[in-house]
Amino acid sequence: MRLDGIHHITAITGDAQANVDFYAGTLGLRLVKQSVNQDDPTVYHLFYADEHGSAGSDLTFFEYPGATRGRPGAGMVHRVLWRVGSEEALEFWAGRLGAAGVEPERTDGSLRFADPEGLAHELLIDRTDDEPLVADHPEIPKELALRGFDGVRAYSADPAGSRELLEAALGYAVRDSDFEVRGDRRGSLYAYDPPPPERGLQGAGTVHHVAWASTPADHEAWLQRVLEAGARPTPVIDRFYFRSIYFREPSGVLFEIATLGPGFAIDEDADRLGEKLSLPPPLEPQRDRIERGLAPLRNPRKSAARA
Repeated sequence: MRLDGIHHITAITGDAQANVDFYAGTLGLRLVKQSVNQDDPTVYHLFYADEHGSAGSDLTFFEYPGATRGRPGAGMVHRVLWRVGSEEALEFWAGRLGAAGVEPERTDGSLRFADPEGLAHELLIDRTDDEPLVADHPEIPKELALRGFDGVRAYSADPAGSRELLEAALGYAVRDSDFEVRGDRRGSLYAYDPPPPERGLQGAGTVHHVAWASTPADHEAWLQRVLEAGARPTPVIDRFYFRSIYFREPSGVLFEIATLGPGFAIDEDADRLGEKLSLPPPLEPQRDRIERGLAPLRNPRKSAARA
């Protein structure tokens, strides 16, 4: 029983339209689902991914309009790691981000930058044999596009305290000073850095949680394994597009184990993903009220395709 790397990463934004403009416009990801936070259906939950909405490429955001900027601290993910195919891709992204008013930092074999709300990202040259998870965008050649997640980096004051849960219960392997979890199709890194002295603040531009991918058949067994390891998971929660278990690992980072499927095409045609508001069946009777509370979104990818 192995986790298949990262399923999705969920962060917070204070401005849904600016968020769409950056992630679907500048970064060229596909907006694969417009939905709402199922625990607070008054706010958007936006999903960006590759062309098929694949786990392993899915960055999602809760929008809390006007939310103040947060600050990552101990027990929080502070950087999202992406794969690209080559040095040429790093050069392309340095130029594209610079033209969009983002100031990237070039390091040896990587490119670091932050989104307009301060969420940190790093592009790394792909050293795996995993399938590239690429979105189509008219301004971004496929060979230069983002290829899905490489991993995340979190702040921890006591990373050794998390090691037993990560290795014994969740099956992570130590890779240099980092951890790697790898399933049949994909793998992802999970790494720690010393925390800053300031206390972390959840808000716009911070990561809310990171989800790891499970087959549906193994999901209940993962719940039992997490319980036996001494963590305090939620029951399995049906999110319609996948099923979820949530718990905090000992360093404080909120983890989710999410199933591979049924996926985003369960309620939309695959070629029309993300073009309208999608609601899970329990929320469908509230559609009129929910839609009245949400500002309509413009998708820059559709505008670029028409240009």
